[in-house]
Amino acid sequence: MRNRTLHRWDVSPQEAVAIQLMLRPQLCLHGTGPFATVAGVDVAYDATLQLMFAGAVVMSDDGHEMLDFATATASVDFPYIPGLLSFREIPAVIKAWNRLKTSADCLICDGHGLAHPRRFGLACHLGLMLDLPSIGCAKSRLVGTHREPRTRRGSVAPLLDHGEQIGVVLRTKDGVAPVFISQGDRIGLDAAVQTVLATCRGYRLPEPQRRAHLLVTKMRLAARP
Repeated sequence: MRNRTLHRWDVSPQEAVAIQLMLRPQLCLHGTGPFATVAGVDVAYDATLQLMFAGAVVMSDDGHEMLDFATATASVDFPYIPGLLSFREIPAVIKAWNRLKTSADCLICDGHGLAHPRRFGLACHLGLMLDLPSIGCAKSRLVGTHREPRTRRGSVAPLLDHGEQIGVVLRTKDGVAPVFISQGDRIGLDAAVQTVLATCRGYRLPEPQRRAHLLVTKMRLAARP
């Protein structure tokens, strides 16, 4: 699978922030679907073993069929710092991604994209590296304010930061807690929302992301003595 080398990874937190600011102008926040295949990625941690487990799953456009999956295990080499998650997780994700044999047309990340203090979250960083349309689908808010969307599936509310819309709060299932959707790279916000809804199969998370989560959780549990 194709990926680009944008910078080195053995950096300090201060250098990581500088890299985010340097790469941010390269993002393209336009693009539409639909996509024939959609991938999901996730990472799980074992604090005792100081290991992280990355998974990548490629599914059909409607989230019904799993076409491919790959995993990787890596040491935790970057500290946990809010806003710098990509520097902690992407090396392991890339390791798993390069083991896939089926290409993906779009990527859903368990994390934020534009909805980030420097407008360069995990989905932005990974989308640039993989040269793919990418979407941030997070379970909690990192930055911004919003009203609660209506309780019906498909309802949205703008996610705002100092008057700028940085994403939406999306209800993916009737009466279930919403998720936070933001653009990563090469996709518009409406297309990101439609892609997430198209791949949701009755759960809160879109199916590629949910399957990736189940995969890495299983890996983490299996690694324990």
